[in-house]
Amino acid sequence: MPTTHIIPMDKWTLHGHFSPDLAPILTIQPGDTVITSAPDARWFAERIAPEKGADFRTVEPRDPAVDTGHAMIGPVYVEGARPSQTLAVRIVELVPGDWGWSAAGGYDTWINRHFGYTEHGNRAWHVWDLDCEAMVGRNQHGHTVTLRPFLGLIGMPPPESGVHSTVPPRKWGGNLDCRSLVAGSTLYLPIPVEGGLLSFGDGHAVQGDGEVSGIALECPMKRIVLEINLRDDFPIIAPAANTPEGWLTMAVNQDLNIATMEALDHMITLVERLYHVGRQEALALASLTVDMRITQIANGVNGVHALLPHGAIR
Repeated sequence: MPTTHIIPMDKWTLHGHFSPDLAPILTIQPGDTVITSAPDARWFAERIAPEKGADFRTVEPRDPAVDTGHAMIGPVYVEGARPSQTLAVRIVELVPGDWGWSAAGGYDTWINRHFGYTEHGNRAWHVWDLDCEAMVGRNQHGHTVTLRPFLGLIGMPPPESGVHSTVPPRKWGGNLDCRSLVAGSTLYLPIPVEGGLLSFGDGHAVQGDGEVSGIALECPMKRIVLEINLRDDFPIIAPAANTPEGWLTMAVNQDLNIATMEALDHMITLVERLYHVGRQEALALASLTVDMRITQIANGVNGVHALLPHGAIR
């Protein structure tokens, strides 16, 4: 019988880098469920004195040499997982905390250079109160947005030994920042190392496609429920997902055109598999039914995903 594991949010369950050398915090069997919570990506766990604006308490202590990236829960070792298999992560439930923040400008990125907002400290801060029953957020200026929570980061480390940044997403997942990965979705990832060593975090209360300021509505996650399984019958070479909207195939590359064609190429393979048609026929069908979306332009490499809505081909 599958087991449910409760992971406390604590320094020993958190890390801020990817590495195949990290010791797992938990070993599970395929089909098991994990339940946990997480601070926001910058390790903010608590808002202090809301009237002061952007003032937060972080989870400490951190190792300054390696814990410089997103705060992630894990890694979780999946018994029997090995390269050539596919990890299936079903997102059962996501409940944000009661606050979050968003911003624009204040540091050097190509987006901020374009708009002239690179000056350190020149940042537009929005601090949000989140109502997870009404699923709305309201900032200090009175703006209201509808919440659509997801995890910006679910992934496994590169197979090469050493410390790897959490910022760029890779073919094994990571900082995908895909707004479609809401509760009810299953994310499929090619497994890079024995046991998978899955990590996850980076709570987002809502984000638009592209994450155009480089920052979503960042928030802690009060409750994360994931069911983790293995698939031998679904070979993939890049992230894919079955979401409430439809099937997604994803790609990342510094060149947006290359990422677009790779995501489309993966989708054509999926259409072949789902509808038992040839590759050229799959491309003809995709031209009528598949939407190409910019996942994010914020992480050093650009992300693109192709969406095939459920029921679009009958």
